[in-house]
Amino acid sequence: MQQNEIIMKCIFSLFFFLLLIGESFSQSTNDILNLLISNKAISQQQADSVRAEAALLQQQTDASRKSFFISATRQMQLSGYSQFRFQALEETGKKDGFDIRRARLDLKGSFTPYFSYRVQADLAEKPKMIDAYGEIKLASYFSITAGQFKIPFSLENLSSSNKLEMIDRSQVVEALAARGKDVTGNQNGRDIGIQVSGTILKIKDLPIAEYRLGVFNGSGINVADTANGTKDIAGRLIFTPLKGFSFGFGFYNGWDKAIKPDIAGKSQIRNRFGVELNYVTTRFSFKGEYISGKDGKTSRAGWYIQSGYFLIPQKLQVLGKYDLYDPNTSATNNINTNYVFGANYNFNSWSRLQAFYTIRDEEGTAVDNNYFSIQYQIGF
Repeated sequence: MQQNEIIMKCIFSLFFFLLLIGESFSQSTNDILNLLISNKAISQQQADSVRAEAALLQQQTDASRKSFFISATRQMQLSGYSQFRFQALEETGKKDGFDIRRARLDLKGSFTPYFSYRVQADLAEKPKMIDAYGEIKLASYFSITAGQFKIPFSLENLSSSNKLEMIDRSQVVEALAARGKDVTGNQNGRDIGIQVSGTILKIKDLPIAEYRLGVFNGSGINVADTANGTKDIAGRLIFTPLKGFSFGFGFYNGWDKAIKPDIAGKSQIRNRFGVELNYVTTRFSFKGEYISGKDGKTSRAGWYIQSGYFLIPQKLQVLGKYDLYDPNTSATNNINTNYVFGANYNFNSWSRLQAFYTIRDEEGTAVDNNYFSIQYQIGF
């Protein structure tokens, strides 16, 4: 009798464990019970008792899952990452310090094979919506995207911040691609509008020619179009003749009420043009961009070249960059040049450490303002 009770407890414990890890009381469990009956390890009455108790437990487990979990009937993916940074500044009067550079939550999904969506928020400093858009893919050569998303301009601007090879973007991208030093203020390279895109020519799995063309408010993220009565136009055309090698150009033409316009309270032109080159293999990378722009009467321009090499494949990467920006091409003695070098170490696919030293060579200033940055990134 005691032996039978022990057997029954072991059987029920097994079924309880299966329920906890997500297995249903199915035909396979019935097969186990039938095998035990045929070997006379348990009786038919005992087997029926186990079935009844397991069925009740299954019902309770299902109810519990419905209470504490969201059931998604469509494909949905939640991801995110955080970047923790330390900066040591050599400039007199500036203090070293830690900060949370970014803390992103990203929700992507699709309702059908033709319609997808994305919602992304940044929780660092003041929480704000970064992306909020839907995309309809009618064909490989024609998709429509509407909402708030990145403007189709600049290779480095369009690169996700958690995929950048260096901690900071180039000066010219920050100044002319709706980022931190643009006349519109930091819009994270994004705006509200509608865009068409696609692959014009494709050979096997290689997209030979890709395009993006969009119409945007020109006012930035999370705001209505209050800057002017016109819309801005942006476009990008990229050619990929060989695997890993691409080149192309982009433009942005618009109007905006800048933070410091030429004439107070008046909209001014905000035009951009850029060319880019990108070459990436499993161990070596080389990329560069030239971007020029005009804000009102002020013309600006800059360029960078950057190269990297994996000393340890997929783990340890060393990089260097030459980064030049002229905030006013009509003025003299104001070109800013950065020399950046450092390394990345990828612990795995979701965690990496970056360390870079930036030498800043600014015409017209004798201030030593080089700086060292180290950044740890973790994601899920």
